[in-house]
Amino acid sequence: QVEVVESGGGLVQTGGSLRLSCTVSGSIFSNSAVAWYRQAPGKQRDLVATITTSGTPNYAAAVRGRFTISRNNALSAGYLQMNNLKPEDTAVYYCNIRYTRNYWGQGTQVTVSS
Repeated sequence: QVEVVESGGGLVQTGGSLRLSCTVSGSIFSNSAVAWYRQAPGKQRDLVATITTSGTPNYAAAVRGRFTISRNNALSAGYLQMNNLKPEDTAVYYCNIRYTRNYWGQGTQVTVSS
């Protein structure tokens, strides 16, 4: 059984930084792409960043240059480093593991105060 657990969210001021982590149980991680999504209240869930099995990242325009996605296959973990945070980054952030099917975590709240 695969379990995805996010951590690292919290409350931060504008311009601050947070690092989100996503740990995955089971043996699928190294063969899975990793994605981070976010969902603000009343809005749809949007893709933030992805990283392929070979480590190639891709970013949404809204976060490019501020966020960095990475992975550590030995630890079965994915990360999202978020710098220069803005109030509009406030959302629940979800880790998505893309294997033969999608696996989702429960989400972690990120709140950026102005």
